[in-house]
Amino acid sequence: MIESTVHLRGRRFGQVDFGGPGRPLLALHGSFGRGSQFARLAADLGTEFRVIALDQRGHGRSEHGGDFGRAEFVADAAEFLRHLDLGPLPVLGHSLGGLNAFQLAARHPDLVSALVVEDFGAVMRAPEVEHPELDLTGWPLLADSAAGLRAALAELVPVADYFMASAIETAQGWRLCFDYADMAAAQRGGLGDHWPDWLAVRCPILLLRGQHSPLLPAALAADMVRPGVELLELPGCGHWIHDDDPAGFAAAVRGFLRQAA
Repeated sequence: MIESTVHLRGRRFGQVDFGGPGRPLLALHGSFGRGSQFARLAADLGTEFRVIALDQRGHGRSEHGGDFGRAEFVADAAEFLRHLDLGPLPVLGHSLGGLNAFQLAARHPDLVSALVVEDFGAVMRAPEVEHPELDLTGWPLLADSAAGLRAALAELVPVADYFMASAIETAQGWRLCFDYADMAAAQRGGLGDHWPDWLAVRCPILLLRGQHSPLLPAALAADMVRPGVELLELPGCGHWIHDDDPAGFAAAVRGFLRQAA
């Protein structure tokens, strides 16, 4: 795994190349995430696919602040693919990264050969989704230890491990490597009706839903199926399918990409 930085559109971004001889796959993490979280997927895909992940704006080692609207996230991903210069690639996105991925495929069809969307719908708003935003009120700014930060997060979120992947140690203590204001803006920017972009995608799509997901209702997922879209629900999983069932997640991604990419 090689972590480095790249400048795109006047901003600094972190990137992670998990290496290997396989076919390249661009991976886009969700809100509060970072590219290194795809390490397990990269290991499970082995030599068949080379996972390359982007720390999206405001996340990981990428620059903080600025505009967190739809157009900016999509333009970042498009410029990163042009920078890689590897031809049209399959793109996988989780949550907010899934939205960015299918909007990228809709608006830049020449850059995307196939699409895997992990647990994000064509609509992200109430009443279709009961709680479309994560309330950041009372989140810890600093903790004396990683264990202390984890304990504080465990009181607020159902999957502390996902958020702890973005924990860093500083001279002042342990904190998460993003600004809460940026995360609130990124979440707000993802709200709305995204049906036009979903319906505009022409490459093959695998839509993955966690059986117990609070963010992609089963009825909405079923409505998103059309020619070229395969829906797969993973039993026992919530919103973070790649953490809840990493082996099943990798198997689904591998099987789809073997046929589609």
